[in-house]
Amino acid sequence: MPWKSRVLHVLPGEYAICRFSPGEEIPSWAFSAISDFVSVSRSRTELSVICAADAVPDALADDISWRCMHVAGSSGLDEPGVLVSVADPLAAAGMSVFVIATHDTDYLLVTDIEAAITALCEAGHQVMRHHPDHQPHGAVAGSA
Repeated sequence: MPWKSRVLHVLPGEYAICRFSPGEEIPSWAFSAISDFVSVSRSRTELSVICAADAVPDALADDISWRCMHVAGSSGLDEPGVLVSVADPLAAAGMSVFVIATHDTDYLLVTDIEAAITALCEAGHQVMRHHPDHQPHGAVAGSA
């Protein structure tokens, strides 16, 4: 089934994915850096914190080279295929993806942002970088 083409925005900076025991307190440093995205999830088996890499103390800085992008706009909770439409091209390119869904959209973290942009654009999506000149990449008129 062909999926709807999506627009994704690459967030600036690198992100860290940190795992703690489920009973640990949420670390205050996770919110100390200015960042476009922070996620804290607790389950019976773990506490996961995703935040700006520069907020993570050196002793915990093992998994800090992730880049984050999100699907533009609010797709609603009842729209099927949003995540699969962007995750499939990344999987086909052999990329591991860490996904976080919020009420409004999906966030995807990858370790090779350039390869991710290429895979997404080849699948017909548009990827926007958050630069002052806001240069689009992908399936847009006049793009290289």
